[in-house]
Amino acid sequence: MRDRRVTTVAGMADVQPGRPGRRTVRIAQALLVVAAAGLSAASRLTWVDLRTFDGLSPPKLVTLSGAEWSSALAPLALVLLATAVAALAVHGWPLRMLALLVAVASLAIGYLAISLWVVPDVAVRGADLAHVAVLTLVGSQRHYPGPMITLAAAMCTLIGAVLLMRAAASAHGTATKYLTPAARRSRARRNEKTMSERMIWDALDEGEDPTDQPQEPDGEARHERDTEGR
Repeated sequence: MRDRRVTTVAGMADVQPGRPGRRTVRIAQALLVVAAAGLSAASRLTWVDLRTFDGLSPPKLVTLSGAEWSSALAPLALVLLATAVAALAVHGWPLRMLALLVAVASLAIGYLAISLWVVPDVAVRGADLAHVAVLTLVGSQRHYPGPMITLAAAMCTLIGAVLLMRAAASAHGTATKYLTPAARRSRARRNEKTMSERMIWDALDEGEDPTDQPQEPDGEARHERDTEGR
């Protein structure tokens, strides 16, 4: 009965991260939610203005929002919200994979943020997105609040990914820190058994008999027996 309680305690310690790790995950979740809110706001702001005139009707002003300029803003916001929720249910290597996913998302968000700066002429791309003839374009204007908010969201996402990776790395050490002495002994016995079985399989793979004991030369064995007898 006592061994069963020890095994239960050890198993609970393996799957439950410590309070510092949970606190780190909570901070990462808050950053991801803030980043998702920022992306949602940036997708509604105006990123590009286009002025058109065809010579027949009065000049027109066509505006492109963040969602129209970068259609991936809204889906990425949903991805960040989903990962923020998923961080509550995973730990260990799944949490590391989630952190890597968040890091990749931060790079994508950063690229969308700087896309407005790297495009030499926004008029051509804006006309294509707004379905406006390029010949009717008379001017264009960039608006930077949306991209700046997007860049801030990318930074929050990257920090969140780092915190999730840190929480995943520290979860194992925190779990073993609070093990009882009996649980530690039980874990040590399990690890010792695993290592022994691994050594046996390694010896069999190499074509050796793991039950054979190394034999000492007769001279050395006789010398040791003489020494023990003295």
